[in-house]
Amino acid sequence: MSNILLTGSSRGIGAAIAEALLNAGHQVVGHGTASGVPADFADPSAPDRLWDTALERLDGRIDVLINNAGVFESNPLDSADDAWLSGWERTMQVNLTASAILCRRAVLHWQEVGQEQAPDGRIVNVASRAAYRGDSPAHWHYAASKAGMVAMTKTIARGYAGEGILAFAICPGFTMTGMAEDYLASRGGDKLLADIPLGRVASPEEVAETARWLATDAPASMTGAVIDVNGASYVR
Repeated sequence: MSNILLTGSSRGIGAAIAEALLNAGHQVVGHGTASGVPADFADPSAPDRLWDTALERLDGRIDVLINNAGVFESNPLDSADDAWLSGWERTMQVNLTASAILCRRAVLHWQEVGQEQAPDGRIVNVASRAAYRGDSPAHWHYAASKAGMVAMTKTIARGYAGEGILAFAICPGFTMTGMAEDYLASRGGDKLLADIPLGRVASPEEVAETARWLATDAPASMTGAVIDVNGASYVR
């Protein structure tokens, strides 16, 4: 059984990940407003407080960190200068910097306890297809934040594998996190599906199973891997 800190666990992909981990018998501390530990990642001090709370609840040992929390907010190019910059900085803070703070705390924790107590500390970062394919003209910031998550994951994997610290990333495409008809209509409907060779968007459970496997079962030699879950809408 692993002790796991999961961010963004209150809904969608995060809720599905939490369910998959709990069903597998793991101890999970979640984060979110509807369930788990509340923490607003727009506040730079929130990730540290979340880590400390989770560490206390998990009796001083965290084995796995899953960074899933994030925002997807429109930031039109023709916005006022200060509004555009504020939107950029908020998305970077919530999606990338907060994740980086938690990754740092995790690496330091595992270095402190040593490999005898934490022989296989794992980080799973939920990024996005946008990290490689890009996103809409109103979402430069989102794509950049997710590309940053991928680069950070690879850097951690290369830097700390020798200490038994492993890092993986997942890049989902569109995921069905709401009512099907409303979801598809809001994102282009048939045009969206025509861009996905599989013919449908991913389910939260598919992404959750990928996260569960990486967090607990993936072989150590996979560290640094980025797993796509996008129905072949982007292949590389």
